[in-house]
Amino acid sequence: MAKAAENPLHTLYVLRHAKSSWKEPGLEDHERPLAPRGRKAAEQLGRHLRQATVKPTLVLCSSARRTRETYEGVGPTGDVMIEPALYGATAGEVIERLREVPEPTASTMVIGHNPTMQLLILWLASPHFSPQRSTRNAELEAVREKFPTCALATLTFGCPWRELGPGGAELTGLVRPADLE
Repeated sequence: MAKAAENPLHTLYVLRHAKSSWKEPGLEDHERPLAPRGRKAAEQLGRHLRQATVKPTLVLCSSARRTRETYEGVGPTGDVMIEPALYGATAGEVIERLREVPEPTASTMVIGHNPTMQLLILWLASPHFSPQRSTRNAELEAVREKFPTCALATLTFGCPWRELGPGGAELTGLVRPADLE
C-alpha cells in the first residue's frame, strides 16, 4: 500500500471582488453594490470556474456587500463563511486567518479587497517579497503591476494551512475579466 504524502498539495484561490458602483455617493463603503459591469464579470468568472471544474472546499468572503454579491455571481462550491474581519484586513491578517483553515481542507477561496488581495498573492508567491522586485514568472509580474477587479489567482502549496507564510506558495494560474471576453 502506498504511503500518503506527508504534506498534501493545497490550493488557494484569491479573488478580488468585481467592479463596484459609485452611483450613491452617500453610501458607506461597506454597503457599495456591484456595478452592472461587475455583475457581468462575476457571472463570466462563474461560468469559467464551472467549465474548469474549480470547486473550492471552503469560501471565506468579506462581509462587504460587493464581495457578497461577487460570491453570489461567481457561485463557487463549498462551504461559505462571511467574515467581517476580512473587510479592511491586511495581507498578514488574511494569512493568519488562512492558517486557521482546518486540515484536510484541500482548497479554499478568499474573496476580498485590494490592495490586500494583491499583496497576499505577492507575499505568498515571492520568496523574498519586495513590491519592486523583478521576477521571471509572467503571471506574478502581471499581479505585481495590477490585480484588477474580479481577477482570480490560483496558488498551490505543499505545507499544512497552519504553516502557510510568505514565499510558501506558487502562483499557478491567473484569470482576469479581459481573459474571459
